[in-house]
Amino acid sequence: GEFDLHFPRTRSALGMAVPYIGSRISLISKSEIRYEGTLYTINTQESTVALQHVRSFGTEGRRLDGPQIQPSNEIYEYIIFRGTD
Repeated sequence: GEFDLHFPRTRSALGMAVPYIGSRISLISKSEIRYEGTLYTINTQESTVALQHVRSFGTEGRRLDGPQIQPSNEIYEYIIFRGTD
């Protein structure tokens, strides 16, 4: 995928690092916007990650070209991120 996930990891039986469903994670989209929410589902076939109770923290100075995006106080019930986001 093209987004970066940052979360505490645990090891599965196969030794692959996987996040806990229900854990609080931070995700940075390709457009440099950071989102934080509770991990709801991961679909490896469709390369999607769904977060619940999500807040946008904007670009926080990461965006090198174009305007920075400000943080939002709005809490989104669910957001589904695709590997291309």
